[in-house]
Amino acid sequence: MAGDEGVEKSSEAEARPSGTSAPVFISYASQDAAVANAVVENLERRGIKCWIAPRDVTPGSQYADEIVGAINDTKVFVLVLSEHAVTSPHVGREIERAASKRRRIIVLRTDAAPLTRSFEYFLSESQWIDVAALGVPGALTKLTQAVAQRLAPSSWVSPGLGTDVRDPADRKRRPSYLTIKRALAAAVFLIAAAAVLGIMVRYWPSKQGDPQAPMVAAISDKSIAVLPFVDMSEKKDQEYFSDGMSEELIDMLTKIPDLQVTARTSAFFFKGRPTTITDIARALGVAYVLEGSVRKSGETVRVTAQLIRVHGGYHVWSETYDRPLNDVFKVQDDVAAAVVKALKVSLLGGDMPRGAGTRNAEAYTLYLQGKAAKGDRRSENETAVLFLRKAILADPNYADAWALLALTLSLLADDGSSSAAQLLEEARRAALQALSLDPQLAAAHAQFAGILIWDDLDIRGGETQIEQARKLDPNDSYTLAIAGTVAAYRGDFNKAIELVRQSISSDPVNPIRYRDLAWVLYYARKYSEALTAYQKMLTLKTDARAKHTFSATILLAQNDPVAALAEMAREEEADRERSGCVAMAYDMLGRKAEADAELASLKQKHAADSAYVIALIYANRGEIDHAFEWFDRAYQQHDYALLDIKVQPLLKNVQADPRFPALLRKLNLQD
Repeated sequence: MAGDEGVEKSSEAEARPSGTSAPVFISYASQDAAVANAVVENLERRGIKCWIAPRDVTPGSQYADEIVGAINDTKVFVLVLSEHAVTSPHVGREIERAASKRRRIIVLRTDAAPLTRSFEYFLSESQWIDVAALGVPGALTKLTQAVAQRLAPSSWVSPGLGTDVRDPADRKRRPSYLTIKRALAAAVFLIAAAAVLGIMVRYWPSKQGDPQAPMVAAISDKSIAVLPFVDMSEKKDQEYFSDGMSEELIDMLTKIPDLQVTARTSAFFFKGRPTTITDIARALGVAYVLEGSVRKSGETVRVTAQLIRVHGGYHVWSETYDRPLNDVFKVQDDVAAAVVKALKVSLLGGDMPRGAGTRNAEAYTLYLQGKAAKGDRRSENETAVLFLRKAILADPNYADAWALLALTLSLLADDGSSSAAQLLEEARRAALQALSLDPQLAAAHAQFAGILIWDDLDIRGGETQIEQARKLDPNDSYTLAIAGTVAAYRGDFNKAIELVRQSISSDPVNPIRYRDLAWVLYYARKYSEALTAYQKMLTLKTDARAKHTFSATILLAQNDPVAALAEMAREEEADRERSGCVAMAYDMLGRKAEADAELASLKQKHAADSAYVIALIYANRGEIDHAFEWFDRAYQQHDYALLDIKVQPLLKNVQADPRFPALLRKLNLQD
């Protein structure tokens, strides 16, 4: 129905006023709430108001009265048709009411469930959109267009989805700003819908085949995801320990030749979500899933693990281990060895790789607590640093703890605090200490590479470390992403895109990897693909900052300052990148006084830490001498944004200047 009483409200829905009429009524069974909410989100992003229960039911009113009134007031009736809807008496009554009022009915059919005679009768003159025939993106796009046509058939303009209408070759056909906004909103929706509808809809079976649907890569029989082990301790206070068990198993299994192991970020993405094993495996592209639980009691620990072959859903192997707490490392070794044997991956010969990197239980526990504490907030990373320092005190030879300390300190230094230089120096020492303790630790090479590239602007030194990290762990997502980004800085876009896509393959629901891909595609002037990748990042990381600056940057690169300014007006983050985009847009429009004011404000607030953004503004207004002056300042500030100077589309004014090759050589971007 329009919303069975048990349907959860989304946060956006809660913000909407209830009891209001709308031109579109959404009818659905409660089991199809995700589909219905995705349809509503898309239509309302396009300015088409919807009525959906329970969101729009006035508190305290009669449910049935509200639904009848909403159908009476609506113009278009959208039905999410599924086996659940067919058996729902509420949906049946809503269809009958809509038909009696001669409302235009549009059907989004999500499965091939047979219809009852009453459904066949009432829907005989409806417009049908079949998910199985069109694929999810195609079906949802067609539904949006159909609704818009029913509401305003004379004024509807196709949004031209999937076409880079701002390509210079298409300038004579450049759409209006409203059309661009529609296209951007539709792009957001298409990405969000895939996540909201769920993995099973995304890979909907079709007898006819679907050329529009996303290609599904073949799943290797030697692929596995280790899900977060469940904390079964009495007080439920050992989650860091159970997570740590999963992470150590991931680390150990990645060292097995020919075994594809999903990265930790993606494996943990589904933690706490009501998702089936089958859905998770399809999303991650694996044939096997390892799950389990950990129960700590006093000085003992019980670990239960089971390996599931997803196709067929049968258990390949399961085992329970009871061990003294100080023998937890042996438990990890036993579990990993049993998994490898069950998978029959390869004849390893010799011993299994060691997992934890320490045999000191206290150090290991503190390391896990530090790993669990690390996050996006400064306070979280400060707590993580405290745990990691204690872990190193307990075992000064714990290379993994040194490497993680280097990463966490680098994150703190990036916050731009007054102690940034001190934190960065400590991070450098920690990375070098990790390497001296264990030269075969891929994570230590990767962390040191990050410091060399983005803090020291030492591209060549960073590339050496990346090469070492990739030899030790060829499938590490973070290392592949760094390698791809550096390749983009050098202008080798085919290699860059391939590497970053490989990083996504091993970490498919990590939002940062899609952000990396978006920038690489932007440098390659593949603007439509870049925007799609960035919107995918936003669907996975809804709390991301500067949500509109990237799309505004693309619009500036396409010489559309009007649309760029409109995008920036939606930006909540008043940061330096936003100011830079606004100033460049004003310059392009000839609004010099406003551009000068924005530039003056930027120089006053950020001259000491954002010289590169200021250089971009001068370059775009054609003041090349000033641009090179600020490039030099950016180099003195070790501003890592300077590294994209060779491929930044907004720097075409200076890339042909005779002084430019010398700057590239200074940055080791050109021999």
